[in-house]
Amino acid sequence: MLSKWLATSWEAAGLVVLSTVLIFIAVLVATRIAGLRSFSKMSSFDFAMTVAVGSVMATTSLTSTTPVAHGVLALVGLYGFQALIARIREHSDRFSDLVDNTPTLLMAGSTVLHDHLRSVRVTESDVRAKLREANVIDYDDVLAVVLETTGDISVLHGDGPLQRDLLRGVRGAHLLDDVAG
Repeated sequence: MLSKWLATSWEAAGLVVLSTVLIFIAVLVATRIAGLRSFSKMSSFDFAMTVAVGSVMATTSLTSTTPVAHGVLALVGLYGFQALIARIREHSDRFSDLVDNTPTLLMAGSTVLHDHLRSVRVTESDVRAKLREANVIDYDDVLAVVLETTGDISVLHGDGPLQRDLLRGVRGAHLLDDVAG
């Protein structure tokens, strides 16, 4: 049983290598045509696109029952769908709100916003780790901490003042009225 699991034929190995190279080339070509946004992580939709492309690549590479042509067609469909969604998002704020996450303020100055942390399921220790990563050595240096649409946490710190435009569209930005300049 173990020997069957570990073994393969030269023909099967060759098909895996050839399929992998061909689908990889297809992804590179599609990305060049569609643009780098294809692999950005600006929204949950972009993240899903990245996962879906990876899944198509893996399925096409590793299953002898999935022809490379089917993998390429799946990629064309995914990239086309992403382009369509991007076009609709450009013209409809309502649709954009459905597809995109909203950045959320986690700290207003040195004040941790516990309600916001709970609503986005981020812990205070997650925020402290990001503060350390940003080389913050004093809570009083923090101007704002924002959970971005990508899931990344941005730490704005320094002498200030904080320009209000940097927080346009951030949920809870009004709480920075005493911090923003």
